[in-house]
Amino acid sequence: MNLQDLFITEDITIKEGIKKLDKTAKKILLITEDNKLKGVITDGDIRRWILKNGNLCEKVKVIMNNNPMYLTKENEYKARQIMKEKLIEAIPIMNEKEEIVDIIFWNDSFKEKLNHYNRIENPVVIMAGGKGTRLYPFTKILPKPLIPIGDVPIVERIINRFTDYGCNQFYFTVNHKKNMIKAYFNELEKNYTVEYIEEEKPLGTGGSLYLLKDRMNETFFVSNCDILIEGNYSDMLKYHKDNENKITMITSLKHNTIPYGVIELGKKGTVNNIIEKPEYNFLVNTGMYILEPETLNDIPENQFYHITDLINDYIKKGEKVGTYPVSDRAWMDMGQLEEMENMINRLGLK
Repeated sequence: MNLQDLFITEDITIKEGIKKLDKTAKKILLITEDNKLKGVITDGDIRRWILKNGNLCEKVKVIMNNNPMYLTKENEYKARQIMKEKLIEAIPIMNEKEEIVDIIFWNDSFKEKLNHYNRIENPVVIMAGGKGTRLYPFTKILPKPLIPIGDVPIVERIINRFTDYGCNQFYFTVNHKKNMIKAYFNELEKNYTVEYIEEEKPLGTGGSLYLLKDRMNETFFVSNCDILIEGNYSDMLKYHKDNENKITMITSLKHNTIPYGVIELGKKGTVNNIIEKPEYNFLVNTGMYILEPETLNDIPENQFYHITDLINDYIKKGEKVGTYPVSDRAWMDMGQLEEMENMINRLGLK
């Protein structure tokens, strides 16, 4: 990637900045003028703006960090120490004319993981009981959790993301082809535990959680078995705790462009306006959640019930439900064949 790909001016919109962040996949953009650094924006700055319900048509200068950390070329050797102390993933390098000549990325330069917060050891529930009909004919042979992405089943990839942050206790809600799932993990050498929550009948993503009612006594994660989230899981947990949410939904910002002129009608069918190729932005549910253990008391016993039903019930009652947005690129879904191919390509496995 060319360094110039990360340069933007302060007058582009936040919406345009989000698109550029997704395209570059580096989590940072440099606001420049004549190759000189004026500020930076990161995916964290975008997240905080979205959570304020800020207008994405505002200029990036309203959210940029005007006093970013940087190093001169002669002090470049200090990058590792400073990045570790300040918990920053990227740092620009300047020459004697104060022009940006390079940027150091932690993940590209250093082997160890940059641990933004303390390790987490919270339990993780993975919804592994569905039939995966949208992935037929693969799921005629294999249960959806065991469909390989490259040479590793999708559910194992999900687990590996969590174990990177310290989680080592996993619960699978199982039903369809459950014995194949058990056989795979029984044979697998692993440094974590897996327990199975068996549904006698399909109970939905919420109803199956009721079966964990007497086992959960701390905040826990829930994930669908067909998604990967590239994010800081410890930061998600910290956000959930800091905001005292009962449930936090991990959401993704999606940009949709209608490739046609959209007609606005007035009374009696008259055309009031034509909007050419309008763009819309939505926060969508990724299928990953953080829940407090007491939420299990509010799930009906032995009934088909989704987590989204619980969320809607809480919203009606005025209970606190929050959201932690990640970028469109940070969410990978393999729920359909085309999406599975996209995930394989995104992970560089093809």
